[in-house]
Parts: sequence; structure tokens; C-alpha cells
Amino acid sequence: MTVRLEPGTAAPDFALLDQDGQTVTLDDLRGRNTVLYFYPAAMTPGCTTQACDFRDSISSLEGAGYRVIGVSRDEPAKLAEFRERDGLTFTLLSDPDHAVHSAYGVWGEKMNYGKVVEGVIRSTFVLNEQGTIALAQYNVKATGHVARLRKLLGVDA
Repeated sequence: MTVRLEPGTAAPDFALLDQDGQTVTLDDLRGRNTVLYFYPAAMTPGCTTQACDFRDSISSLEGAGYRVIGVSRDEPAKLAEFRERDGLTFTLLSDPDHAVHSAYGVWGEKMNYGKVVEGVIRSTFVLNEQGTIALAQYNVKATGHVARLRKLLGVDA
């Protein structure tokens, strides 16, 4: 059975490298609300759409007190390339062995073009200032997700 995090539970701890090779931990995120989103792969069409939607909404999200962090299995060098290529202004984290993905319940079986495969389940979590899950959304769509998230969070465009 795959883990499913619920609001009110402590976010699983982690220490991952960012696009610059610097370690980011859950403790580093405390003190500020964080949108932590998991996506399958940098520089693919759906993931680029989602990342650019976050980029285009970053001012309103940050203005409302939220920081955005993306997590994928990509190595830091690829994340740096993705960030540069698409003008992303938020942190991207590397989880190549998908251990953090598993801890958050976003690694498992999913449908892909009508077949059951194992991989990343596109998901988003909102962590509060104490590092507790405030919102958990599994199996989100790349297109339109950020707009729906902003609406749920009461963040204007």
C-alpha cells in the first residue's frame, strides 16, 4: 500500500541537493509556508508547462507568503539547465533514488497511455511554517493545476 499523507501530519524529513549542488533540508523550510511539488522529469512538455505556470505565479504566491520548490529524480546539472532554459526562479531538488518520492507517497503505480507503470505520481503538498502538511494533492494534472492551487490557497493572480 502506498503512503498517502494527510493534512495535519508531519512532512517526511529530507535532505536533497538543489540545482546548484547545495543541500536543502526540511528544517531549512521551517518558518515559511512552502509549496512542494513533485513532477516526473525536467524539460518534458507537461513538466515544463507546470513549472512555467509556477514561475508565472511566483509573485502572487510569494506575496501571500508561499515559497515554491519542485522535486524530481533529475540530477542537479539537469535541474540547473531546466531552471536556466525556462527562467525558473524557484528551487529545484534532486531525488535520484526516489526515496523522498516514496516517503511522500508519490512513487508508485500509475496509468500512462493506458498501461500501468511504476513512476512519479505528479503531486503537490503545501507545508505550513512548522513543516506540517496543510494540503496534499495527489495525481494532479500539469495543465491548470497552479491556477486551481492558487484558488484553493486564496492567492490572487
